Amino acid sequence: MAGRDTQWHNQIEQTVDAIIDYIGKDIRLGMPLGMGKPAQLVNAIYDRAKADPSIQLTIITALTLEKPKEKEPLRKAFTDPIFDRVYGDCAECQYALDVTAGKLPSNVRVKEFFFKPGSRLRNKPAQIDYISSNYSHAARDVYANGCNVAMQIVTQRVDENGNKKISMSCNPDTGPELTVMLDEAKANGEKNLTVGVINEQLPYMYNDAEVDPDEYDIILENPDLNTKLFSTPKLLPVTTPDYMIGLNASALVPDGGTLQIGIGALGDAIVYGLMQRQQDNELYNSLLEKTGIASKSEEIIKEIGGTDTFKKGLYGATEMFVEGFLHLYKAGILKREVYDFWALQALINRDLLDPENITPDAFAELENLGVRVIRTKDFEVLQYHGFFNDDCSYDAGYIVAPDGTRVIANVADPESRKVLGEQCLGKKLRNGVVLHGGFFMGSNDFYDDLRALPEEENRKICMTTVQKVNQLDANPRLYKAQRKNARFINTGIIATMSGAIASDGLENNQVVSGVGGQYNFVAMAHQLLTGRSILMIRSVREKDGQASNNIQWKYGHCTIPRHLRDIVITEYGIAVLRSKTDSEVMKALINVMDSRFQQSMLQTAKEAGKIEQDYEIPAQYTNNTPERLEQDLAEARKNDLFGPFPFGVDLEDDELQLAKALKGLAARKDDGKMKTLWEAFKVKNIPPEAQPWLERMQLTNPQNFQEKVIQKLFVKELQNAKVI
Repeated sequence: MAGRDTQWHNQIEQTVDAIIDYIGKDIRLGMPLGMGKPAQLVNAIYDRAKADPSIQLTIITALTLEKPKEKEPLRKAFTDPIFDRVYGDCAECQYALDVTAGKLPSNVRVKEFFFKPGSRLRNKPAQIDYISSNYSHAARDVYANGCNVAMQIVTQRVDENGNKKISMSCNPDTGPELTVMLDEAKANGEKNLTVGVINEQLPYMYNDAEVDPDEYDIILENPDLNTKLFSTPKLLPVTTPDYMIGLNASALVPDGGTLQIGIGALGDAIVYGLMQRQQDNELYNSLLEKTGIASKSEEIIKEIGGTDTFKKGLYGATEMFVEGFLHLYKAGILKREVYDFWALQALINRDLLDPENITPDAFAELENLGVRVIRTKDFEVLQYHGFFNDDCSYDAGYIVAPDGTRVIANVADPESRKVLGEQCLGKKLRNGVVLHGGFFMGSNDFYDDLRALPEEENRKICMTTVQKVNQLDANPRLYKAQRKNARFINTGIIATMSGAIASDGLENNQVVSGVGGQYNFVAMAHQLLTGRSILMIRSVREKDGQASNNIQWKYGHCTIPRHLRDIVITEYGIAVLRSKTDSEVMKALINVMDSRFQQSMLQTAKEAGKIEQDYEIPAQYTNNTPERLEQDLAEARKNDLFGPFPFGVDLEDDELQLAKALKGLAARKDDGKMKTLWEAFKVKNIPPEAQPWLERMQLTNPQNFQEKVIQKLFVKELQNAKVI
């Protein structure tokens, strides 16, 4: 509800005073997930609560980010300069550090509905206060926990009329929905506040992310708060299994379709596969042949996917706007524009309207769809998108042509159609959107690229609410029309042989991350006539030299139930599960399982009476080994393809060299003590060229025998990696 008498503050403590003076000492603070948290203001409120036990502070949020920290001396010496460079003066939320350290005071509770994956395992307070919630229910659940202060970081601009505008930028995902609930409560006499904290480092995003300042009760603006944004540095490599999963997935994405992907190596692998398909289609298709993807999955690729280049392009409908989408945009793949009028979108989908050349025939086609009377809102949206030109107007059920002629706003009326066709049609559509996203987060390069986007291109990206992105309910006809041939691609941890997926937790009920929007997108894929849910599972988990199967007979936790099974992809291929019998599902999953586990799983299925006793695994699926995968990509890698960091890395050249040496050093942990000592003392003297590297790693002056051994082993690894 706009129209507040917004208070502008320029001091953090002044803002804390204003919040406590109005709300009182029972503060229930709601904040968006990811980097949308105003850390400095939150820290000031938290400090007040720590100093004053009479203040009851409840923080309700998700995905609170912390800067990575290393304790082991050698790794710390390597990573500290990197993290200092990447994060700079980025502010952390102190409550999160105290949750990690087990130091949260008794008058403070932190309730989260999503954790950074793995960060809160065995953290008792965090596990106790975890809220399991679909992302589309997040605002509801924050409100249900008594939220009376909602705050987030925002940015600002002055428009062409001299008016100040506010952008929710990275997080318009849940805030607007929560604000509506808070406004209704305020109208019933309850006290609550909405607070915006300006950080001008945020990329300014337009469309739904842009609001007037009076959407907030309080806005805090201080140049000292313009600190570096919280980033997710590019440090983890894309591995061979990741690339193979990405290649398989890339062949299931049809030209002219819709795409959702997530963050991390698997998302990068999909983007890389799609870009190879676009930029070197011949090589891409030869790789699909060589790896067996083309033959093993020929039927499903032909039915729902494609391997040609993208002529129409893709549209993104994704809860998280990840950096990969910007790579797809720059590559000319993310270019299918969608429009906010369902009938207009339907005509485009059916090739009955060319967005580049609007003709009067469109009126007959609208009538065929059942659109006859044009109402005020319809006219505004159609004119915004250029269907009607800017020289005509709408007045009480009539459209007024540029020459002043008034005709009834009914495209089925012959006289109206004649005047509209001659005077009121635009030449081509405008203000289309290539991506709708709920929140974004990524590397510093990503933020730089967003800030550098020209306004015209920036406006093709619409950051909006999860009500619009994660479900169809708000406008089913429009969203179904926009999301044609949707491929919602998400990641799971464990698949069961029934086709159920565990993505957010373990069978001992420890929460790994959270449901987020995964269930939303899986369910939506089943609602859309041409939609598909694709869940990626790394088939094997390696730990301490031991492999375990991520496709299990049964598992005591479930995120996606078996009745919503659709497509599962591992590094060994595509398993199509939708509309299949249990026996067919199990056979398909065995086919994409690591061969070390296939026969034992087949025997389990036979003993349970789920697969015929005489069934044998087809020969083409019995060579599912890591070694074969490496062979599949070996030739391409000779041409500098499928490297570990396809979209760059937040390491400098010398740090990449150090990383190789450290990797070799870490591999020695499995060596015996005597072998380790023998290798160390092969290094008789420290060569002069090793000194700069030893200084960087703080190994120039070993203080004891163990440090001397580490120093010599490190020099040995520098030599092995040909660094010196």
